[in-house]
Amino acid sequence: MNKLSKNLAYFFILMMLILVILCALAPYITRYDPIKVSMSEKMLSMSFDHWLGTDVLGRDLFTRVLYGGRTSILLSIIIVMFSLILGGFIGLVSGYFGGKVDLAITNLTSIFQGLPGMSMMLAISAMLGPGVKSLMIALIFTSWTSFSRIVRGEVLKVKNKPYVMGAKVMGASSSRIIIRYILPNIMPNLIVVFASKVASTMLSIAGLSYIGLGVQPPTPDWGSMINEARVGFRSHPLLMIAPGMAILIVSLGINYSAELFRDYLQRKNRNNHELT
Repeated sequence: MNKLSKNLAYFFILMMLILVILCALAPYITRYDPIKVSMSEKMLSMSFDHWLGTDVLGRDLFTRVLYGGRTSILLSIIIVMFSLILGGFIGLVSGYFGGKVDLAITNLTSIFQGLPGMSMMLAISAMLGPGVKSLMIALIFTSWTSFSRIVRGEVLKVKNKPYVMGAKVMGASSSRIIIRYILPNIMPNLIVVFASKVASTMLSIAGLSYIGLGVQPPTPDWGSMINEARVGFRSHPLLMIAPGMAILIVSLGINYSAELFRDYLQRKNRNNHELT
């Protein structure tokens, strides 16, 4: 990564951190209710009372962006965490034990990977009905395979290392070897994948919410806010720009963070090889 790219990365990471902190402290920053309707104040322009104006129902836009961020970011982290637990466990079992277990799990994973992701998300969300529960099930159902494949590959690299073979010779159990020797060595790469997946999941949540299959009104969410902005964005473009920019900043910030961390790991590995 060159100097210009690093400066750009640091900028978006800083903007992301500021936005995430503001979202986390939303109840202490703004005095407005994110879902309370006030028709007498609808479509107001930017002012000291309403920093980003108000929407078509008179709700403070700045407040809804902050509370929408709490929903979008938290949902993304929870979904990716469950996908990591499910896919990571399957990948660990597949890579460590190998043989017929690995063959069966690999074939199962290949079947799931062959399914069109977005189409499956739409089908599951439509079948279960709109809402947070169906959104989570749809995204976990279509996301675990990437973690399974990556964990399996990392385990295959590590499980034949001398220290792992030595632990087997000493009679260590499989669970002890996995927890003590394998997981710590694959964790850095998993952190990079986890961060990148949070960003892509956030975009998927926004997409499903935009078409009405995700977070349901009046709960604020960046995707549903963009959908609601279609009514008045011509006269009040901030209705669409504000949540759209929030998604862009957080997604780029997370991706740049993952990229910088990956570069750090690569430099660390090169230095270790040079020392040995």
